[in-house]
Amino acid sequence: MNTLYLLLNLGSVSVPFLYSFHPRLQLHKRFLWIFISILLTMGVFIPWDVIFTMNGIWGFNDTYFLGLKLFSLPIEEWLFFICIPFACVFTHYALLLYFPNLKLNKTVTKGISIGLMSLLFILAIVHYDKWYTVINFGLAIPLTLLVYKYNPKLLQHFFLTFLVMLIPFFIVNGILTGSFIDNQVVWYNNAENLGIRMGTIPVEDSIYAYTMILCNLFLTEFFVKKFHKKNEV
Repeated sequence: MNTLYLLLNLGSVSVPFLYSFHPRLQLHKRFLWIFISILLTMGVFIPWDVIFTMNGIWGFNDTYFLGLKLFSLPIEEWLFFICIPFACVFTHYALLLYFPNLKLNKTVTKGISIGLMSLLFILAIVHYDKWYTVINFGLAIPLTLLVYKYNPKLLQHFFLTFLVMLIPFFIVNGILTGSFIDNQVVWYNNAENLGIRMGTIPVEDSIYAYTMILCNLFLTEFFVKKFHKKNEV
């Protein structure tokens, strides 16, 4: 089924896009900043993706793609970095709209931040020879520190909203890694990761999602605060 990855992308973004125009949410007023943030985040994740693909750290099963490639990546992989972050940014703000008190206190947020960074640092040092583990965790650490320093309120919300995002993440990424279908859409070289799977999903993918989504949200909030008109939502 050569449209599977494309359909997963479109299915993930369609409802969030339509509901972005809901009169209570009005996320469409932030579209410019969201898409600028997506493009900037792609500037990190696309080169990373290309290099890892060319070096066999992960790869793609052509059975599930249309066949169009750009810099060794299927066009569907490029769309992934647009559709999934947008859907997650929508989910974050929609949750805060309906559950405005969904946040951790400052002490708990600080504890989780320090604990997460410490754990990732130790794992990256111990498994220094595994490229996916090292690069993945190595990006998550400074990003968490940056957000904690300049927008700790975002982390107070994000540590909770991310748990909700993990539900569709496990469904979509599960399919991509071989759950519910005959073969993998995306395969991984286990010599370059911890070899620990959540079902069919490498454990590193959860941190990959964490970094990608948090980066998009951090940039979006930065641009909104700096440039957005005060009378707009």
